[in-house]
Amino acid sequence: MEFLYFPEDKTEYIPGIISVIVIFILSLVIIWLLVRASRKEVKNLEDQGYTVTYDKDGNKKKES
Repeated sequence: MEFLYFPEDKTEYIPGIISVIVIFILSLVIIWLLVRASRKEVKNLEDQGYTVTYDKDGNKKKES
């Protein structure tokens, strides 16, 4: 029994490559949606009167 299977016919790699590309694109879309929702939530908090400040690295600053 072979532990690793490397097919002689390299066209068997095509479905795997397509799956990786699709999953990668979907993960980028999900990250984009999360960033978009986060920005919307920050805007809602600012509209409610909360102050949200960030330093140049994007880290939240503490209000003193």
